[in-house]
Amino acid sequence: MAIEIRRIGDTKDLLGESPCWDAPAGALCWIDSLAGTLRRMRPATGAIEQHSLPAPVGSIAPCESGAVVAALKNGFARYDFATRELEVIASIDVDHPDVRLNDGKCDPWGNFVAGTMHINRQPGDAILGGVYRLRPDRSVEKIADGFGLTNGPCFGLDGRTLYVADSTVRTIWAYDYAPDAPLANRRVFAQTEDFGSGPDGATVDAQGFVWTVLPRIGKMARFAPDGRLDCMVELPATYPTSLCFGGLRFDVAYVTSISRSTHLAGERVQDGGLFEVRGLPAGGVAPHRFADGH
Repeated sequence: MAIEIRRIGDTKDLLGESPCWDAPAGALCWIDSLAGTLRRMRPATGAIEQHSLPAPVGSIAPCESGAVVAALKNGFARYDFATRELEVIASIDVDHPDVRLNDGKCDPWGNFVAGTMHINRQPGDAILGGVYRLRPDRSVEKIADGFGLTNGPCFGLDGRTLYVADSTVRTIWAYDYAPDAPLANRRVFAQTEDFGSGPDGATVDAQGFVWTVLPRIGKMARFAPDGRLDCMVELPATYPTSLCFGGLRFDVAYVTSISRSTHLAGERVQDGGLFEVRGLPAGGVAPHRFADGH
């Protein structure tokens, strides 16, 4: 099957991010991080809901209750679509103007894992923040540090490997992962310097391959479990940001993008749009959900 890519709808995000599929609702959720907009679209009808969150928003993930968990600037919150109420549930140990939470995903045990980005650092400055795990009991623990720009956390099919990138050093790391233990056995999974881009949002497909977007070259890349590059797909957006699998059979990849960035030499009409990609080598699996107890 040939790869087919098309834009969906006419939304235009300043910084589209964190697409995630809500299987029970048959809906795709994603955010405009800079605008603080949470969107939910049902592809079957094309209908799109818009909700407001405090900007900037780093990422979202589905909850078992049908709500979403969100990484805000320096803490975590739960947003209820039905009531349109936001409940702040925990904070991280850093409150600094140049540090905010960024990308995140849930593990198979109902925890939400998200990391920070630390901008405007000077040479020699310590990197503040790190990668945090929010538990269903609303406690928060730091599980890694030293990440200048955390992106693309995602889990291997058995949940025992955490892949997470630091875009500032253009590297995807792999860790041994357990839900009640520190991360272990950090190793390089893939480096993207030779491709001319740092890695951004990521997901794992049904064959255990890792997909990431390479925003500076406008492509998405698939890496085998041993870190070998398997293939690349060129995208219509200048600066894609993240992706997930969705649809009834999880055979559609949804990709978000940027319309406003210092990296854009000239904006293209499709920048900031949402795209669907069909015909990839494998589909995905259902996303893990935050165990919010509701």
